[in-house]
Amino acid sequence: MKKLKKDLQAVSKEFKALAKKTKELTEKLKKTAAGQLEKAQTAIKLKSPAQHAAEALKVLTKHTGKLIKAVEKFEKDKAAKKAKAKAKPARKAPAKTKTRTAKKAPAKKKAAAPTATDQVVNIIRRSKKGADIPTLMKKTGLADKTLRNIVFRAGKQGKIKRADRGVYVAA
Repeated sequence: MKKLKKDLQAVSKEFKALAKKTKELTEKLKKTAAGQLEKAQTAIKLKSPAQHAAEALKVLTKHTGKLIKAVEKFEKDKAAKKAKAKAKPARKAPAKTKTRTAKKAPAKKKAAAPTATDQVVNIIRRSKKGADIPTLMKKTGLADKTLRNIVFRAGKQGKIKRADRGVYVAA
């Protein structure tokens, strides 16, 4: 039992010594880490916000200069195109010939072909009871969707109105 007591005391002393060494090493490590951190911070020169802003302004100035040059070039090209359009030679008058000078009759204007909307509205006006989409399709030869769009547009313009479901009459 005495021997066990001595062994326990010896282990206890060694444990205290180890704890003391651990504490010393921890302190030394803290100092070393703090020193290395300071060295790293001095090695890396951190830029201030003002330096960052100055660099950003330089970049923006370069981009703005490029944009201004591009706009000036565009304006010059546009002005050159206008100048070319104005500089076109005028038409030459036809050469006079020594032939009879008979007066020509003025050219007759061709009547404009009625639009699809006009055709549909005229068909609806001619029908006494009104017209529906299938009837309009037969008479005009237009597609269903086209006729529905025309009827909708003519209704909005007040040219026709709806008499019954699917039946349209002149307004």
